[in-house]
Amino acid sequence: MIYLFLAEGFEEIEALAPLDMLRRASIPVSTVGVGGKMVKGAHNVCVMADTEEENVDFENISGVILPGGMPGTKNLEACETVQKAIDICINNQDLVAAICAAPSILGHKGLLAGKKATCFPGFEKDCTGANVLSQSVVTDGNIITARGAGCALSFGGAIVAYLKQDTDVANQLLQDMQWNYEGHKRV
Repeated sequence: MIYLFLAEGFEEIEALAPLDMLRRASIPVSTVGVGGKMVKGAHNVCVMADTEEENVDFENISGVILPGGMPGTKNLEACETVQKAIDICINNQDLVAAICAAPSILGHKGLLAGKKATCFPGFEKDCTGANVLSQSVVTDGNIITARGAGCALSFGGAIVAYLKQDTDVANQLLQDMQWNYEGHKRV
């Protein structure tokens, strides 16, 4: 099971866009509320998680997704369940995906040392030992990082491509969703 953790102050788009994409791709994913099932995002959007942190099945975990946002990132980092889930996935070479400020959690654990990664501008110093790139999304082995909310669909696409081991599936999903950023045009 892929677990997408939600802690108070999470960035809503960074959580819900990848969640939607995984479900469209028929990838089993469960949202986990840190501190309870109802979680309020950074912009006061309340989301009912599928389960709570005490129900995480560490025996069947196959990946974690960490949305950013503040104080959501700090709340995720302070959660023992999140920390244990990350450790299990790293040890098993399973997916660990983090967007915006959340790559800092991986950096603080030393998991980005020698890896290529990206993050929200200003958090580079927290990605300890990483070769921080300015790309929207970076995949290095089993670790996927992304810059921020505007990259949420690309982040979701990278996760789908990694889990399905097929970039064509992810690209088709993005195309079916009419994802094609052309910039704002006044008509």
